[in-house]
Amino acid sequence: MSKIAQRQIRIRKKIRKVSDRPLLSVYRSNRYCYVQIVAADGDAIVGLSEKVLLGKTKAAPMDRAKQLGVAIAKLVLEKKVTKIAFDKGRFAYHGRVKAIAEGAREGGLQF
Repeated sequence: MSKIAQRQIRIRKKIRKVSDRPLLSVYRSNRYCYVQIVAADGDAIVGLSEKVLLGKTKAAPMDRAKQLGVAIAKLVLEKKVTKIAFDKGRFAYHGRVKAIAEGAREGGLQF
């Protein structure tokens, strides 16, 4: 198992030990960001990506990530979920991942 996969598993174990809240799981590729809310039993509640959200607009990647965070917050609040745990996976908490988290907080989610 690679070190990246080990880090991802270690982070998710720690989150699950301390929280029974749904996870806001983030995946970041070179081109787009993807987020989904995963319930405690492992089922995805809501998922969203920059591709679906913004289409072909010419916004900066940081702005798109922040808008993605706000949009996922709106969808989750419609499902009556306000408190979540943030799962950044194997990605460092800076740049687009941080912008998603800030956007979700602005949208009304509590980490």
